[in-house]
Amino acid sequence: MKRLAITVVVLAALGGGGWYVLGKTAASHDVVPTVKVSKSAFVRRVTAEGNLRAVKATPVAAPSQNGGFDGPMKIAWLAHDGKPVKAGEVVVRFDPSDPEKQLRTGKADLASADAKLAGEQIKSKTAIDGRDMAADEASEELDQQRKFQSKDEEIFSHNTIVEGQIDEKLAGAKQEHAEKTKEIERKLAQSKAGVISVEKQKAQIAIAHAKSALDAMDIKAPHDGLLVLRRNWRGDLPRVGEQLWPGQKIAEIPLLDTMEAEVFVLEVDGSGLANGQKADVVIEARPDLTYHGKIKLVDKLAKPRDPGVPVQYFAVVIELEKTDRDVMKPGQRVQAMLVLDQADAIVVPRQAVINKDSKNVVYRKTKTGTFEPIEVELGPGTSGRVVIAKGLSAGDEIALRDPTVSIDQATGSGSAAPAGGGQGKGKP
Repeated sequence: MKRLAITVVVLAALGGGGWYVLGKTAASHDVVPTVKVSKSAFVRRVTAEGNLRAVKATPVAAPSQNGGFDGPMKIAWLAHDGKPVKAGEVVVRFDPSDPEKQLRTGKADLASADAKLAGEQIKSKTAIDGRDMAADEASEELDQQRKFQSKDEEIFSHNTIVEGQIDEKLAGAKQEHAEKTKEIERKLAQSKAGVISVEKQKAQIAIAHAKSALDAMDIKAPHDGLLVLRRNWRGDLPRVGEQLWPGQKIAEIPLLDTMEAEVFVLEVDGSGLANGQKADVVIEARPDLTYHGKIKLVDKLAKPRDPGVPVQYFAVVIELEKTDRDVMKPGQRVQAMLVLDQADAIVVPRQAVINKDSKNVVYRKTKTGTFEPIEVELGPGTSGRVVIAKGLSAGDEIALRDPTVSIDQATGSGSAAPAGGGQGKGKP
């Protein structure tokens, strides 16, 4: 019986030890790694690409006052993109066919109006001279009637005297009619000459407009500089034969004293973009040089860069600390590194944040060694780290994975990504 009791005790001890060893093995297999959180420097950087451009530039546009022409104008000649130009040098020439046609028509109309005016003046002079002769004849006839009128009643009969009076009145009426007709003829001649003068004035205005349009066909550089042609919405440069509307911009001549960079940041990386943030710019043609600057302007809305491509970007203008005229040229491609967030904050590995029930949760270790879920508010982040804006304090110890599931389950199903907060990609 003693031996049996000893055997039972030994087996029980061995069994308990085995279960303890197995338990320790299983426990060690499901150990949850932890980390103590503390405030540290957090910097989020994103890269962007774009082009250099001048801060100020003089636009080159089709003439807005095109001699009365409202339609488009065709480019007949165009200087090359990027060509150095001098003040007064022709950079764009438009097709002069329409104003030349208007000039020929205006000159023909002017010659016709001059000929009509000369002919009308001859006709009017002839008509007025005829009316003057008729008036003179009527006046002479009236004088004769008054001079030789039969008035003596002792010599002439009553009928003869009455006929003489009637002839006198008739001669007076003829003279009055001749004078009035002469005046009417003069006014008619003046009216006809006025109508022809209006036609002549219209022809002269058409000629002046045509000459003005011909002068505007040549667009000259307002000052020395570099000609930069303006691309359309498809990204194409203007070309010979293309039609432009009056006032439409075709190029610009930048002032090279002050340059800036326009870069495009992916919409997903654009959270936190703000004026005044630091930026480093590298020109692709000179990768050995880095120029420092800061964000000057950020678009309010993200937009596609290329038609038909749904990817959207925020346009960002970077003000450079200095302009290197020997290196920098408008249109050069650049790469920029933007520092979007830089502060001391509580930063944790991104895998420590678990998304549960649409909430961001971190598991904090208690004094008893268990883990309790803590809801946190996320700040900016990178692909590997994320700022905890609210929910944790320096010195808290948190789990680096979900402690409520075994490591096998976590490996099989994968950990859930945190919702929101610092979704921008960048370099930590």
